[in-house]
Amino acid sequence: MREPEPSAASEVGTQPEEADRLRDLLRNPAYQKTLAFSALIGIPVSLIAFWFLAGLHELEHLLWSGLPEDLGWDTPPWWWPLPLLAVAGVIVGLVVAYLPGAGGHVPASGLHSGGMSSAALPGVILAAAASLPLGATLGPEVPLIALGGGLALLFADLARAPMTPRSKALLGAAGAAAALSVIFGNPLIGAVILIEVAGVGGPQLFVVMLPALLSSGIGALVFTGFGRWTGLQTGSLSLTLGVPFPHLDAGDVVWSVLMAVAIAVVVHLLLSTGRLAAAFVARRPVVHTLLCALAAGACAAVYTLAVDRSPEDVASSGQAPLALLAADPHAWGVGALVAVLLCKGAAYALCLGSLRGGPIFPALFLGAAAGVLLAPLPGLGVVPGLAAGMAAASAAALRLPVSSVVLIVLLLGSADMIPVVILAAVVGFMTVELLPEGRSVPPVDEPAEAREE
Repeated sequence: MREPEPSAASEVGTQPEEADRLRDLLRNPAYQKTLAFSALIGIPVSLIAFWFLAGLHELEHLLWSGLPEDLGWDTPPWWWPLPLLAVAGVIVGLVVAYLPGAGGHVPASGLHSGGMSSAALPGVILAAAASLPLGATLGPEVPLIALGGGLALLFADLARAPMTPRSKALLGAAGAAAALSVIFGNPLIGAVILIEVAGVGGPQLFVVMLPALLSSGIGALVFTGFGRWTGLQTGSLSLTLGVPFPHLDAGDVVWSVLMAVAIAVVVHLLLSTGRLAAAFVARRPVVHTLLCALAAGACAAVYTLAVDRSPEDVASSGQAPLALLAADPHAWGVGALVAVLLCKGAAYALCLGSLRGGPIFPALFLGAAAGVLLAPLPGLGVVPGLAAGMAAASAAALRLPVSSVVLIVLLLGSADMIPVVILAAVVGFMTVELLPEGRSVPPVDEPAEAREE
């Protein structure tokens, strides 16, 4: 007689067990309290994150637009990034050497969902305020994760709420999602990123997802309403394409795959260089952070001298240049695109290992610039090249392919490019996973005396 297939039976048998586990988790009073607290915590976390981002945005505008105009320049002169980044290097070096938490995660190590604490908040805020407005080639997402998670835990401590290791992790993720909801222009992206960073599945996915989604949605409401009321801007990432969406053809698909491999290899090299810079900085935090920051400023100065464009194209997160590139990709000549890729890539690698910020924004710009540069290839258009470039660079930098696809599709505001976005993200992710990892980032949470010279 033929024996029954055990695999099919076991699969059917596990489905009720998984559903029962989920129902038990959702009925747990402790989890319900955590869910309610996540909704409440999203309001103060979002308000503080709003003022934090608004302050960074206003300071950046003052240093890179207002002050140069007051001194008689239409755009910052070529040497402008050098003193600003020197100040950033000194402040961040002192934070790393002497404050708890060393100013947050080293950007070269990628995104992390754990390790957030209320004690590290002063260092995180100070390091981000010194890095981002003064010209670090980094984005604000990593400080926002640390800020949101640390604030959530701080408010829980102030409320004397009973905490378990699981509830601490859930509250930290909810606070981080609330803080992230504005910077990407959509509350869904922050929750998806944190879920994918956590690497959970099954019922555990819903356990993490629900507080993160709830807090992220409330955070987006607070950001939107408070932004309209105050009139202040926080600099959320958004794109308006100045060229129409074409119909995809075989050339777009083939070139997107090949381009994704090349972009992923380059991003991997930049991240590996960033990890080397982090090891260099760990030996003497103050002096070596200053040297790396000055070198990043020199990259911006060389770019301006070479193509006579603003050094802010290099010495920034890339958010504003990305919006300009998407709005009018033909305004960037081949020389400007090559120069910004070389100079911003070098500055990105240096800042990844020395200053404090996130890896997403510069990676998106570098991928978009590479896509526009390669757009004249036979059969490849500007929009498919830009979309595939951003998807490949984002997936390679974050190693989060699902988050990268969601982010790029929402940024483009259209489903027309979804096939090439998915292909480029998957190929970019697989490429970096198959490449050698390289040197790991040294820990930064050891005693200050052991890190300082």
